[in-house]
Amino acid sequence: MDLKPHIERFRRRFAELEKELENPDLFNDQKRAQEVTREHARTKEALAKFANWEKLTAEKAEAEELLSSKDPEMSAMAEEELARLTPLLEKATQEARFTIVPPDENDSRNTMLEIRGGTGGSEAGLFAADLCRMYTRYAEREGWKVETMDASPGELGGLKEVILLISGQDVFKKMRYESGVHRVQRVPATEAQGRIHTSTATVAVLPEAKEVDLVIKNDDLRIEVCRAGGPGGQGVNTTDSAVQILHIPTGLIVRCQDGRSQLKNKERALSILRSRLLEKKQEDENAQYAANRRNQIGGGGRNEKIRTYNFPQNRVTDHRVNLTLYNLTEVMEGDIDEMTEALMTSALEEQLTEMEKDGSLAKG
Repeated sequence: MDLKPHIERFRRRFAELEKELENPDLFNDQKRAQEVTREHARTKEALAKFANWEKLTAEKAEAEELLSSKDPEMSAMAEEELARLTPLLEKATQEARFTIVPPDENDSRNTMLEIRGGTGGSEAGLFAADLCRMYTRYAEREGWKVETMDASPGELGGLKEVILLISGQDVFKKMRYESGVHRVQRVPATEAQGRIHTSTATVAVLPEAKEVDLVIKNDDLRIEVCRAGGPGGQGVNTTDSAVQILHIPTGLIVRCQDGRSQLKNKERALSILRSRLLEKKQEDENAQYAANRRNQIGGGGRNEKIRTYNFPQNRVTDHRVNLTLYNLTEVMEGDIDEMTEALMTSALEEQLTEMEKDGSLAKG
């Protein structure tokens, strides 16, 4: 791929954005000002990656020229320099290529993370709780904020279901590929014979929807309040604080009972409903692209086993990119960066391939 035309395109765009930011009238429109500021920052970062690629490319060319020197000492130095530069240039080239892919408008959104126990009874609920802890630890490592929107406790300290709102920079960009069925293989605490059992939990990752994304008519909602069930203390269980919302056109139902306040539960339920409706809308609009992506890394569908966690072997395998790691202990503490990077890289490679096929890259 010839990167030079794209570099020139980014330089022209950066000059246009610089000029637009110098115009004081821009800030009369706060929404437009924010868009320009964000694009300016992204473009500046892209140009820095391009500059690094150009620098390393030039250094490698110089080293290759010196490699043919008649001076053995000079030739040996050039060989050492090439050994140092080659992996750096490979990484810089990949970063530069990926910079060409347009950012997804959802990348910077906060994220609704829904985890549910699947097959396996109480062990599935315990695994769901383990995944909740893993993602919470990962969010802490990334400096993100985690808020529990709703939770339904299961047996033995497990979870039937939990919904988290994760806020921060690039949350959806890094979390989106966690959607799907997660499978665990281990000896349950209740297993007297020491046999390994297989259980599952499902994960859904939804970009948080804002009110401007779609309009929900009040006439399309059926809202019911009732007494919350399960553990939670006297204040939760003796008042009609739980809220259930039915979206009549789609049949989607959301229930929130985690908070003591009926109003707070209603706000949370509406927020979850809005995100699920946005997901459905975006899936409908991008059906063709989603189908193409599923061919390579899976669609994150709830019926797909995307990852296996094997505790006896301290092994975790992501089946979409055929990545196996033997650091399950660290993964369960939130160290999922290597898997996240592999999935993001795979998705970007596919997008580049699609852009090359349809001629998008040539238009740069």
